[in-house]
Amino acid sequence: MYLTRRAEFSASHYYHDPALSPEENARVFGKCSNLNGHGHNYTLEVTVKGKIDAKTGFVVDLKQLKDIMNREVVDAMDHRHLNKEVPEFAKLVPTTENLAIVCWHRLQPKLKDAELHRVRVYESHDLFADFYGEDQ
Repeated sequence: MYLTRRAEFSASHYYHDPALSPEENARVFGKCSNLNGHGHNYTLEVTVKGKIDAKTGFVVDLKQLKDIMNREVVDAMDHRHLNKEVPEFAKLVPTTENLAIVCWHRLQPKLKDAELHRVRVYESHDLFADFYGEDQ
């Protein structure tokens, strides 16, 4: 059986590889390389799989899964600057793909009753685009 839980959070970031020159960063990452950063609303979906417990009817207690997701991801990243406040991104470009990997690594060891099957991260458009009238 598979169960999916969803959470949302907002965070800012920029794309920058310190091994690249400023010109190379601009070429590779475009306006996302601006060191002032920009923000997104993120949706995190976590899917677990396992057998249904005959007594409880649960694969996993969804309240416990929600608590793990909040503690390990949402509370740690919501309204944070990913590059500056989330340790994994001190040397890792916080792309959506890398964010999904970081979420996996934070969640997987905390799950005891079910197996982590999938982590999906959806990124909204740039939160400043509406304010500045830019398309992202």
